[in-house]
Amino acid sequence: MMKRIYITGISFITAFLFGQSNVGTSAASFLDIGIGARSLAMGSAFTSIADDASALYWNPAGITGISQPSTHFYYSPWFVGIDFTHGATVVPLGRMGAIGLSITSVSMDEMKVRTEQVPEGTGELFEVSNLALSTTYAKKLTDRFSFGVNLKLVQEKIWHMNASTLAADVGCLFVTKNRGIRIGMSISNFGSKMKMEGFDTEKDFDIDENIYGNNDRIDAHLDTQGWPLPLVFRAGLSKDVLNSRMHKLTLAGDAIHPSNNYEYLNLGLEYTFMGIGSIRAGQSYIFLEEGDTSEELKNQFTFGAGLNYKIPRGPQIQLDYVLRDFGVLQTVGGYSLNISF
Repeated sequence: MMKRIYITGISFITAFLFGQSNVGTSAASFLDIGIGARSLAMGSAFTSIADDASALYWNPAGITGISQPSTHFYYSPWFVGIDFTHGATVVPLGRMGAIGLSITSVSMDEMKVRTEQVPEGTGELFEVSNLALSTTYAKKLTDRFSFGVNLKLVQEKIWHMNASTLAADVGCLFVTKNRGIRIGMSISNFGSKMKMEGFDTEKDFDIDENIYGNNDRIDAHLDTQGWPLPLVFRAGLSKDVLNSRMHKLTLAGDAIHPSNNYEYLNLGLEYTFMGIGSIRAGQSYIFLEEGDTSEELKNQFTFGAGLNYKIPRGPQIQLDYVLRDFGVLQTVGGYSLNISF
C-alpha cells in the first residue's frame, strides 16, 4: 500500500514539474468555474477542508463531516452578462454515510443571430446555456478516512445544437491523528467526450450527382468532433493553526493538475472570530507557466468575508462574499448562502 502511495506521489510531482498545456482542448469549460464564496475567497484551496455543502464540487468525501441537513446557494454575475448559479443539498444518513444533490447553471440573455450577409441581425434570437446535475454518495470508512463519489449529467446548448454526457467525480479525505492535518484528494469530470448534435448539422445529400432522376435530397448529418471534459486532479493539505473558543485560523494549500492547462498551486487562509465572523484571503494559479494562458489567470488574488448566525430554535445561516481579481478584465464578486437545519 505504501509503495502505491509513493509511486502515485512521484508521478504527480513529475507531472507538476514537467506538465504540458492543452488550453482550449476540452468541452464544458464551465465545469472549471469554482463553487462557493467561502472556498473561492480562500484561493480555491478547499480540497482538504470541504466541510460544507460546496464539497460536492471540491471533494465529495467532505460531506461525511456534515451532521445536519444543509443547503448551499451560490450566485456570481460572470463576464459579459453571464449568470453563474449553483445549488446543493446534503442529507446525512448517520453510519450509512451522506447523500447530496446539486445543480450548476450558466445562462445569458438572448442574442441576435448575425451572419456575414446580415451583420446587424437576421431578426432571429438564440440562447446559450450550460447545465450540470449531480448526485453524490459519501461514507466514512474509518473514523479518519472518508470516500465519496459524484455522478453527474453535463449538458451544453447553443441555439439548435446541444451536447451531453455522463461524468464522475471521486474524492477522499484523511485526518491525521497527531497534529490534525487534513489531507484531501479528488478527481473531477471523469467521463466520455462531448460533441454537438442538432438541427444545424442537417444537410440534403445527393449520393451520385451524375445519375439523373435519383433522390438528391437524402437526409444526412455532418459529423462533429468530440472533445473531452476538463479532467482535474486536486491534492490538498490544511491545518487549524489556531483553534480556540475566540479565535480560529486555518491555512490551506492545493496542488492542481488539469488536463487543459499547466499545473499550479492555490493557497488560502481563513480567520474566524467567536464562530461568528470570518475573513478570508487567497492566491490562485501560483506557478502557472507563461504560454497559452492569459495573464489574468496568473497569481489571482481573492478576498472575502462571512457572517454566521444561529436563529434561536431555528436553522443556522451563513452568508459569504468573495471578490476575485481578474486583472484588466474586471473583478468578479460572488454570494453564498448556507443553511443548516
